[in-house]
Amino acid sequence: MAQFLIRRALQGMLVILGVTLVVFVATRMVGDPVQMMLPLSASAEQRAAFSQQLGLDQPLGTQFLAFVGDLLRFDFGDSLWQRRPAIEIVLTKLPRTLELIAAGFGFAVILGVPLGALAAMRPDGLWDRIIVSLSLIGLSVPQFWLGLILVMVFAVGLGLFPTSGSGSLSHLVLPALTLGIPSMARIMMLTRSSVIAELNQQYVRTARARGLPFAHILFGHAMRNALVPVLTLAGWEVISAWAGYTVVVETVFAWPGLGMTAMGAINHSDMFLLQAIVFVVALGIVLVSLLLDLLYKLIDPRIDLA
Repeated sequence: MAQFLIRRALQGMLVILGVTLVVFVATRMVGDPVQMMLPLSASAEQRAAFSQQLGLDQPLGTQFLAFVGDLLRFDFGDSLWQRRPAIEIVLTKLPRTLELIAAGFGFAVILGVPLGALAAMRPDGLWDRIIVSLSLIGLSVPQFWLGLILVMVFAVGLGLFPTSGSGSLSHLVLPALTLGIPSMARIMMLTRSSVIAELNQQYVRTARARGLPFAHILFGHAMRNALVPVLTLAGWEVISAWAGYTVVVETVFAWPGLGMTAMGAINHSDMFLLQAIVFVVALGIVLVSLLLDLLYKLIDPRIDLA
């Protein structure tokens, strides 16, 4: 286990370094922060002085070495847009995004796994058809359109929830549903197919022939094996939301998280803030991947992590 953790930590460091290198180059190729931050009337001398202040007059290699040194100290410089430390802005917005992801995927897993298992108990039965139909609807609806429909029905029409912003549980409901419903649909479908496959295995038929209760077979044996692919999908859903889906949801509901901040950083060509956001996102992806591997071992001790 110790060797596995060390190996994964080294791999994670390489991933983070690679991602930050790509963003480092991209942010310097897409837009000129000097031109964005200074007025049009600024003289050439003022532009040169500001470029020197930011270190942008140095060769790319020198800039990258300085960037890596600052990265090891978690120093990403001051945001060109908000004029305060970039990492401070990221850490301020981070809890809101984590709150949204936790609520959305808590809802997706808590409902998706039991409903998928319920559908698998009697394939082509009434509940199976209802659940599969709901899953297909959830998979077919674009996330931004789903958010707008929820706002129109439950916020504007019924007045049950706020249309945007944050600060209370009622503000969280619609964004969490928008983020969680498509994931719940995918989790339901995969749980259904995985449980059906397990119930058709020889060990299940043997257990039923011995007279073991169906509930014991389902929850004591079949579900444990079926949860391995479901866990993989759930982890991928969290990573996908962490890396991009939340941008859509936060934009629709004006949710003050990392997604909205990233959009603002892109619009203002704030490369220092964008680098800090990407670093934190890459670090989160590495940690989620590591947690998934440990959960695999917990669910099925036969899995060899070495």
